[in-house]
Amino acid sequence: MRRSRHRLVARNIAVVLLSGLWTRQALRSRLLTALGPKTRKSQRNLVAEVLATCPSRYPPSTADLAKIVADAPSFERATGAMLQGQAPIKMVLRQPRFAPTTIIPKLDVPPLPTSGDIAAWLGLPVDQLDWFTAEWRQHRRNAVPELQHYVYAFRAKAHGPPRLIEAPKPRLKTMQRRILHAILDCVPTHAAAHGFVKGCSCRSGAELHKDAVVVVCFDISEFFLTTPLGRVHALFRSLGYPHAAARVLTSLCSASTPEQVFDRNLSPHKHTSANLRAYREPHLPQGAPTSPALANHVARRLDIRLFGLAASLGGKYSRYADDLTFSGDGEFADKTATLVEAVTGIVDDEGYALNKRKTRIMQRSVRQRVTGIVVNDHVNAPRDTFDALKATLHNCLKNGPKAENRSGHPDFRAHLDGRIGWIEQLNRGRGQKLRSVFERIAWND
Repeated sequence: MRRSRHRLVARNIAVVLLSGLWTRQALRSRLLTALGPKTRKSQRNLVAEVLATCPSRYPPSTADLAKIVADAPSFERATGAMLQGQAPIKMVLRQPRFAPTTIIPKLDVPPLPTSGDIAAWLGLPVDQLDWFTAEWRQHRRNAVPELQHYVYAFRAKAHGPPRLIEAPKPRLKTMQRRILHAILDCVPTHAAAHGFVKGCSCRSGAELHKDAVVVVCFDISEFFLTTPLGRVHALFRSLGYPHAAARVLTSLCSASTPEQVFDRNLSPHKHTSANLRAYREPHLPQGAPTSPALANHVARRLDIRLFGLAASLGGKYSRYADDLTFSGDGEFADKTATLVEAVTGIVDDEGYALNKRKTRIMQRSVRQRVTGIVVNDHVNAPRDTFDALKATLHNCLKNGPKAENRSGHPDFRAHLDGRIGWIEQLNRGRGQKLRSVFERIAWND
């Protein structure tokens, strides 16, 4: 009987801890409400012991957390009255239900209150869903490529270690696309977000800043990797999904990278130990169709704060993925020192970090670029970008495209076609000149 009561109390404490934000202060507050002030010190110790056992920013499952709570040294001291029958156990065994928060408008998302409902919605048996979501099976512990859910590739960057692309395999990609189109596409983004938003583009974001006295650009380091996964879980919770269902959806959209993947990095630039630790933890993989939308939604509060900051200084603000851009008139230009300090503080407070090497303050006397687009008087493609692409196309015409594909693009024709299309959007005349050369290249050879 005592053992059964012990398990019941531990499970109920686990549910209490999982019922809100996964932060030290929030956990303490919920535990204090559930157990009262008499064992406050033991409750604090219990929270510390739980967090020491679960250092991940992503909370464990109810069953795992119940076992951790039961094994914690401070558990019996914190819950002694309940364990000894001197206080009733506050039952929290309630049927999961789909209940959207009232702070967002009603959205047409599928109501999926349980893991079984999610499995049926995705057309999977529950045990197969478990294969895709169980943390102990995730990638960091699995070195066999055939048993991993992602394909990994490194892409060189201008500076620093190469970018890791984590592309989901077909079955997982199909599930992620359904989550994207049926759930995430229903959630509105902030008006300042222009990247990966229907009807917006790098051009729409750049046009906001044309003909400005000053343009100030910032770059967020490792945007997807550092997007707090706890907020991804909180997003699904706010849409109405109970904790267990939100946990499944979050797991389907996240990844943990095996350490062996980084042995394939042949670049002389290696990832830092902090980066490697972040990749080992569940994170938004760059390459998953759900990651851009989730990152946008999680960054909504960042956008609200930076939009308000720009307005208070008399300027404009937009964000294209990890690129933050501000612009304004002469009065705004006089406040750039205040802007830089405030943006740094807000970005840090929201759980991100700036790549300070990429911070740029551009007056009208120099070429002002926003996401690679010149905005001094009107949006235009940079002349050096046009000249470089023109030279590549002429060399393809002369020597053949295979000789020019030095970066090893798997579809070099589509790559060049996309670059031409980008220039056509910004400068139709220049784009047509490039297109005429492109169409004369002997691709079949």
